[in-house]
Amino acid sequence: MISASPENVTVSPNATMTGLAAPSRGSSELSTWHVDMPAGSTGPEHSVSREQVWQLTAGSLEVTYDGRTEKVSAGQTLVLPPGVLRRIHAPERFEAYVAMRADGVASVPGTEGTRVLPWAR
Repeated sequence: MISASPENVTVSPNATMTGLAAPSRGSSELSTWHVDMPAGSTGPEHSVSREQVWQLTAGSLEVTYDGRTEKVSAGQTLVLPPGVLRRIHAPERFEAYVAMRADGVASVPGTEGTRVLPWAR
């Protein structure tokens, strides 16, 4: 059993991620987390090495990837393929649960190397 706890919360300038299942919390293959992004926020352009599945539970987001922008609303599921540059924008506050293989890392254009997702470890 995994419960949300303050030590598994990461606050960025654009969103709050609460880590749920992850290798550090007993999962061997998958990571899941909750995202809460306030209205008007936009995350950085980045890519992730693993597929991500986003289930929106409140509000809506706009995701720009692969040369197009899609709106995703509460009750819908977004599947983002690995290695594709994307940017998430919150035209209104949204909440989502995200699932990904536990070994995924992020890359940001113009920076060297990769970044681990601390909420997914």
